[in-house]
Amino acid sequence: MFADVGYQGVTKREETQGIEVNWHVAMRPGKRKGMVKSTPVGEIMDKREQTKARIRAKAEHPFRVIKQQFGHVKVRYRGLAKNRARMTMLFALSNLWMVRKRLLNMERG
Repeated sequence: MFADVGYQGVTKREETQGIEVNWHVAMRPGKRKGMVKSTPVGEIMDKREQTKARIRAKAEHPFRVIKQQFGHVKVRYRGLAKNRARMTMLFALSNLWMVRKRLLNMERG
């Protein structure tokens, strides 16, 4: 499981006890800035943090599109079916938004 800094200490939380998960939690920004990246160990640790961030970004990007491009910041309760339909539509639109340049290039070329 790849998680951001807010999940530090997740293995100690009561709700995660007994669950077999390999957690990859991001390093705190201040700790990462303080690392000496010129050493071999520091360079490896920095590359490791970059890899974690790349993986998390792929999962977080659709949520950013839904919030920023489509203005969906609050969910009003309209019933489970309506909310599910709305979220499905927003994620479908998010997928189209993220590939819009490729789709336009296909149309031209």
